[in-house]
Amino acid sequence: MKKLTFIFTLLVMPLSLFAQDNWVEDPAHSKLGFTVTHLGIADVPGHFNDYKVTITSSEEDFSDAQVELIVQTASIDTRVDQRNDHLKSADFFNVEQYPTMTFKSTGISKIAEHTYKLTGDLTLHGITKQVTVDMIYRGQVQNEMTYGALKAGIQITGTIDRSEFDLGNGFPPPMISNDVRIKADGEFIKEEN
Repeated sequence: MKKLTFIFTLLVMPLSLFAQDNWVEDPAHSKLGFTVTHLGIADVPGHFNDYKVTITSSEEDFSDAQVELIVQTASIDTRVDQRNDHLKSADFFNVEQYPTMTFKSTGISKIAEHTYKLTGDLTLHGITKQVTVDMIYRGQVQNEMTYGALKAGIQITGTIDRSEFDLGNGFPPPMISNDVRIKADGEFIKEEN
């Protein structure tokens, strides 16, 4: 009987060692933002209102995190309706033809404690390119305001070159910078298994 128990333990143990946790963003405490430079003199910010992020990780410090992002491009918001409409047009995002932008991570490497380089495939405007961004894990808390849900904080920053995605090619860098700086802050809720 002891031998049977030992074998059963060996079979079950790897499953528990590699159990992965799923985390989803808390929309009320998350933001996916970006900034471009206009005319070389002013930074203009914007964000997307409709997106879905899922993170899968078996490590408490998110050192093996896998990140997937789906953004509805028509949800772009720069606080100016006329500019939003122009960004949705064929001059830029062409939201009718390309309604979503996606990111799927392919690797993560630790730089320092709770600081990582996250690499993945970004698909934007029908073009897929590999990009690398900085990811900071900001810890976990048990939030009594959300019925004791376990929440984790993640911040992602980085820069992409819009010209690599044929985005706004009719508007050269002196007018709008090719560099688009990304800053995403999120609180993620651990899903119950």
